[in-house]
Amino acid sequence: MSLQAVVKKDFLDVRRAKLVWGVGLLYTLFAVLSFWGIGSSSDTDIYNALFSMAGIGVLIIPLVALVAAYLSVAGERESGNLKFLLSYPNSRRDVVLGKFIARAVVVTVSIVVAFVVGLGMAAYYFPSVQLPDFAAFVGVTLLYAVSYVAIAVGISAATSSRSRAMGLAIGSWFVLNVFWNFLPIQPATVIEFVADKLGTSVSDNFKDLVWSLSPTGAYFNAIQPIFPERITGGSGAGTNAFYLQPEFMFVILAFWIVAPLALGYWRFERADLG
Repeated sequence: MSLQAVVKKDFLDVRRAKLVWGVGLLYTLFAVLSFWGIGSSSDTDIYNALFSMAGIGVLIIPLVALVAAYLSVAGERESGNLKFLLSYPNSRRDVVLGKFIARAVVVTVSIVVAFVVGLGMAAYYFPSVQLPDFAAFVGVTLLYAVSYVAIAVGISAATSSRSRAMGLAIGSWFVLNVFWNFLPIQPATVIEFVADKLGTSVSDNFKDLVWSLSPTGAYFNAIQPIFPERITGGSGAGTNAFYLQPEFMFVILAFWIVAPLALGYWRFERADLG
């Protein structure tokens, strides 16, 4: 076997997982409701529908990715199938990369289906569809989804049991999504509080950078140029700091793809599989 064979085998296995497609269909349902709800009202601005999709996506898309990939390595390791897989001329790197590629393809397909449905509804409800902006939005959203696939595969490669992989996957969703970007108490506000207690202060740019360091924060900032200011309220403007520019958000998303896979592989390479 080879990397290509691992990808093919894993893709055939995961595509049968009803839970993965169930969560993907949930996102498609939300896409239908977003375009139908806005399109059937007096609002004829497709950007409002896309912005609604972004708001829903930051909660659903990580779940799609994590559900699809959190057992990719740990599940095979606990069941004993991993030893069979490694009995062929496959390296552990082939296993980690192969699992990542296969799961990323499955997640990408499930999300693309949702947007194809959304595009059909947009063509029906809205007087015009800005295809370049629509395509750019889909592209950034897919990159965001792949970052969570990488996080899930990294967690799975670094753990030895299903229960531990599940716990860490749920924890990563809460910390990197809900806690980091949506709760009143989050890393940026904690840093501000500590700085205040120490008699100093932190700049707004630094707090914005901290907020942007999660995949969700980077995603929100990366899609800002796609939307007119009437939709975003001009958020994200007014700073020249390079680390707050939309282009830099792709560096952050790339980090969340590379770093978890590298750390997961490092742990997996050194693990005693018994």
